[in-house]
Amino acid sequence: MDTNTKLVISTVFTSFFTFQLLFHFISYWFSAKVSPGFNNLSFEKKIEWNSRVGSTCHSLLVGFFGLYIFLFDEATIADPLWGDSSLVKVNIAVSSGYLISDLLILILYWKVIGDKYFIIHHCTALYAYFFILRDGVLGYIGNFRLLAEFSSPFVNQRWFFEALKYPKFSKANVINGILMTVVFFIVRISSIPLFYGYIYSVLGTEAYMRLGLIQCSWISTCVVLDVMNVMWMIKITKGCIKVISLISQEKVKNSVQNGKLD
Repeated sequence: MDTNTKLVISTVFTSFFTFQLLFHFISYWFSAKVSPGFNNLSFEKKIEWNSRVGSTCHSLLVGFFGLYIFLFDEATIADPLWGDSSLVKVNIAVSSGYLISDLLILILYWKVIGDKYFIIHHCTALYAYFFILRDGVLGYIGNFRLLAEFSSPFVNQRWFFEALKYPKFSKANVINGILMTVVFFIVRISSIPLFYGYIYSVLGTEAYMRLGLIQCSWISTCVVLDVMNVMWMIKITKGCIKVISLISQEKVKNSVQNGKLD
């Protein structure tokens, strides 16, 4: 077993156990310290809360590390298809460990937080990551896809506000909702035409043909993930428009009432 393989395996296992520790122990302690309302939540809410804490930590970690790689990793920038980078493998391994950990949590607490779309998402991503970690191919592509994780903290924060019963029209809730919609669109939707435009540009090239069967795995997994991203974007946008519309109606109503009082 070579050094790179040992690094990948050890990183996956370390990531898995770290996120298990975070879910079962650290999040309980930290959340109670940071948010007194956490102690008043039901058992079911605490389970999902801890799951989302892990999701947020994972997103920030692989997101910022992935951004650094995206901007400065010479090997993958020079050759997006075949550039083999240890940094990329570490980031993908960290994400793989998290996904395996979260899959286990979803199964153990299926009645509380089970979601078939999350299962599809996690399994699809792990399938794609397998080729990157095993063969050292598509590192730039895999890391680019990880940048989509920047939207997750805002999605999770929206749930935290709801769990703590923050008013739907509170300033913090509205600002987070708008940021969630904008960031989700930027990192998950606006990148779609650029991504598939790149795929089109390399079709038939020698580097692309060398991928063999990985060609199908690469494109099919990305299609599955992007279909779900579009579905989630539609849902998020509808929610955002509804909130903005209700806020506008409330402002008009208040203006009319104030006019009558004057």
